[in-house]
Amino acid sequence: MTITDKKTLEDILAALEGCQRIFIVGCGDCATVCETGGEYEVEEMKKALEAAGKTVVGTAIPDSTCEVLVTKKELRQHREATEAADAFLVLSCGAGVQAVTSLVEKPVVPGLDTLFLGDTLRKGQFYEWCSACAECVLADYAGICPVTRCPKSQLHGPCGGAQDGKCEVDPEQDCVWSLIYERARKTGQWDAIAKRMAAPRHYKRTTRPRKRVFEPRRAGLSAARDAE
Repeated sequence: MTITDKKTLEDILAALEGCQRIFIVGCGDCATVCETGGEYEVEEMKKALEAAGKTVVGTAIPDSTCEVLVTKKELRQHREATEAADAFLVLSCGAGVQAVTSLVEKPVVPGLDTLFLGDTLRKGQFYEWCSACAECVLADYAGICPVTRCPKSQLHGPCGGAQDGKCEVDPEQDCVWSLIYERARKTGQWDAIAKRMAAPRHYKRTTRPRKRVFEPRRAGLSAARDAE
């Protein structure tokens, strides 16, 4: 899940300077779960913009704003309002913002900051355990990622500042290397892991922008969606 947080209204209004009629786009997926871009937040933003003197000409909440064709279909259902808009305010992650950007020829402004790719422990509790680094090393570290969960991305063991199993940078946080060791010891993986950890990484795979393009197995469904 992509974790987002709200920008300040001051920052949003500054980005919308010179634009009077605003169309708001939320997101029915990650931003709804994060309570940053669902129905309540879109309505809340509408009221805030109107109180600031803006005119909100319409709103839409695609099921998943980062899916370009889904968002295209949703905006098509609000054609009159989108044509009347001076700008679009998007309450989704950066991928969703750029999906809207690819579909309209008017200013598109983000209403959220994209924080990280998160695991959900329970409602309202999200943790960054994966950096989407394009070269997964979890097999080498007992299923726990030191690239992301160590503030220094230590791949060869704990730093000299770790004490009593706690992180030097954040003493409230367990040192990830303590977690890796304890899990590997319990699962019987430590000897094998110690032999293969920290092989040279192919950083070329993390060069941005990245893409993955393939022919879907369910080609019929894909063709039907493309035709919409």
